[in-house]
Amino acid sequence: MESGPAIFSGVVFALFGGALLMWIVTRLRHREPVAHGVNPVASAALAGVAAVLALALGTWCFMRS
Repeated sequence: MESGPAIFSGVVFALFGGALLMWIVTRLRHREPVAHGVNPVASAALAGVAAVLALALGTWCFMRS
């Protein structure tokens, strides 16, 4: 009964992390800023860390179910 919410949360975090990572890579390949008005390296690094954390949290949720 408890695995349903864990699976749902894992899917949400995995989709968010994957989409954010794809968006970052696409922006960097086109040499466009990841965030406007911020240092390009810092914004890409911070967004990349957030994407990896979301993917790790999704994996953790899947392992808990």
